[in-house]
Amino acid sequence: MDALDQRTLIIGGVAAVILIVLAAAAAGLFSSGGSTATTTATATTTQAATTTTTTAQAGGTHEKVTITGSGSSFIAPQMYAWADQIKSQYPWLIVEYESVGSGAGVSNFIKGLKDFGASDPPLPHDLWQQYQGKVIQMPVILGAVVVVYNIPEIGDVSLNFTGEVLARIYKGEIQYWDDPAIAQLNPAVKLPHEEIVAVHRSDASGTTNIFTFFLHKVAPDVWPEDLVGKTVDWPVDATGRGVGGKGNEGVASILKSTPYSIGYVEWSYAINAGLPMAAIQNAAGNFVLPTREAIQRAAAAAKLPDSPLDDFSGFLDYMVYSSDPEAYPIAGQTFLIFWTEYPKEKVEAIKKFIEYINTVGQSEGNIVEGYIPIPENVRQFNLKALDLIKAKG
Repeated sequence: MDALDQRTLIIGGVAAVILIVLAAAAAGLFSSGGSTATTTATATTTQAATTTTTTAQAGGTHEKVTITGSGSSFIAPQMYAWADQIKSQYPWLIVEYESVGSGAGVSNFIKGLKDFGASDPPLPHDLWQQYQGKVIQMPVILGAVVVVYNIPEIGDVSLNFTGEVLARIYKGEIQYWDDPAIAQLNPAVKLPHEEIVAVHRSDASGTTNIFTFFLHKVAPDVWPEDLVGKTVDWPVDATGRGVGGKGNEGVASILKSTPYSIGYVEWSYAINAGLPMAAIQNAAGNFVLPTREAIQRAAAAAKLPDSPLDDFSGFLDYMVYSSDPEAYPIAGQTFLIFWTEYPKEKVEAIKKFIEYINTVGQSEGNIVEGYIPIPENVRQFNLKALDLIKAKG
């Protein structure tokens, strides 16, 4: 994914309402229930400029509109794939997306620099409360954070790790690959006596948020709460064995070129880079590899609130380190974040974008390897946003 920093997504075609009911294996995932927003706050934003040129299409002409977004690198390959699939359908609608990390994506959105944001964790409660009634959140894709490594002596052998061992590696407490704590989890593998290079994100990252939340949930005595977040002061860096990379693509690139390294990336990046993936011990004590079924089992525990306007801040706790004995323990998702009000000329474009990614965009042939479509009930939940978005004034 060398071109993930910025690409232009072009969405076009006949303005028809597309409703496809998919009998996906994940259709039973996510249940309803939750809170309802009751107060509002005023958001001060400066909306990005609108491009208006005339585009001819069947039945007449349409003013060209550009909407912009930025954020999660976790979802970037899927966003680009959606663009490629639909670029010939709506020539009047251009969507530009920048893969800059979840933290920057939320910041750009709140500041009004972009029309929408993408973040792997949803908005924290205090930020959601500040803009309550003004922002819409929706989970649009399922995925996972996977642990990958580069050990020339063992090739693509899948190693076992517990959350505690991973926490101790990133704390700088475990120095060598043949440390007894790792060796006893992998008795059939001859591990080299080589120093571990711990690779992590250097930018504000939703992938980091999910990974560090997992470490804390599994081993709070080793990985305290103050080391959970989109940006972390990594203890391993003080040992000289920590290396930071920008974006999932940056971490994957460092792993590929650095023998005896370990890191964490979104599932699709590991697949594309050809990196071996670890089996991670879940809450039931089972070592589980990232698979479609294992991630769906984790997602099944998640509960949707009543409305896209509501608070999702507790959502991560449902999916990460699920009690399901067959669940992959570091499952995740990406949320897109929108305003409830846009300039009149952008409203239709925003709605068409939301409509596509929650209908045709979720069909099996349109999902990139390393991601999983959201269940039908989640798609219908997200489509409620179409009735919530209005023109300013």
